[in-house]
Amino acid sequence: MATDRYENPPAFHSDDIAPSNQHDAAFHIIPVPWETSVSYGGGTANGPNAILHSSVQLEHWLDGSFPGDAGIFTASPVNCKGPASTVIENIKVATRAALNIDKCPILLGGEHSMTLGPVQACRELDIPFGIIQFDAHADLRYAYQGNLYSHASVMERCTDLGIPLHQIGVRALCKEESDRRVERNVTYLDAADLYWKGYPEKLLPDDFPEHVFITFDVDGLDPSIMPSTGTPVPGGLNWYQAVDGLERALKGRKLLGADFVELAPQPGQHAPNFLVANLIYKFMEIAQRLDCLRS
Repeated sequence: MATDRYENPPAFHSDDIAPSNQHDAAFHIIPVPWETSVSYGGGTANGPNAILHSSVQLEHWLDGSFPGDAGIFTASPVNCKGPASTVIENIKVATRAALNIDKCPILLGGEHSMTLGPVQACRELDIPFGIIQFDAHADLRYAYQGNLYSHASVMERCTDLGIPLHQIGVRALCKEESDRRVERNVTYLDAADLYWKGYPEKLLPDDFPEHVFITFDVDGLDPSIMPSTGTPVPGGLNWYQAVDGLERALKGRKLLGADFVELAPQPGQHAPNFLVANLIYKFMEIAQRLDCLRS
């Protein structure tokens, strides 16, 4: 299996689960092999294929159910050539293809800049929604290295649209981003507070929208389990904190979609790739068990 070369990827989890067509699948997997503004370690363009290759090693049965039986459709990769505005538009169109038929898009990154695409697509539904971000970084810089569409500015671009934001696991941010949190009423549970105090009984503010989009930057996880990312910051989430956080984020909500971004696979290291595939499949299980899907 070409897990080191990340070529010719299979459909997600297709060893155990026959791929569904787009109308029968609850989940639409959308690969986004985009890498344009990474500022430290690179390789995110290989992330989607690495996840897909790893997914064929997943078990069909998970925690008492068969999440894949809801149907999984794997779309063709988004065209990531051209300027950022063009790529983001392509990502938005691919996401809308799933949303328009009431399916749940799950985008595979790719660098975090891509999140603006699905967020714009969700906004066009004219349904109030909020973003829940798992990340080591706040990504609230106005621009980074002169780039308005940098991965370090993606949440700034999303909150430009007036969308509420809650952040989980942040442990690296600058003064500008700390100030921006106050200015834009961004709520958060940073990694240090999570480590020392655990999750609060209520994760989200009372006025947070019912509908949500989840963006999960894998550098939100601790480097001990996720070394394959551009900027691995110590002090991150472990596996069970991540799963618990996703469950708390989805409880009582309706899910518009999600992305899992910033995997930068390293040849010979399969565990991080497999972790992300497992996290996505567990995310599907949680969404179904908590009855979060719109369809």
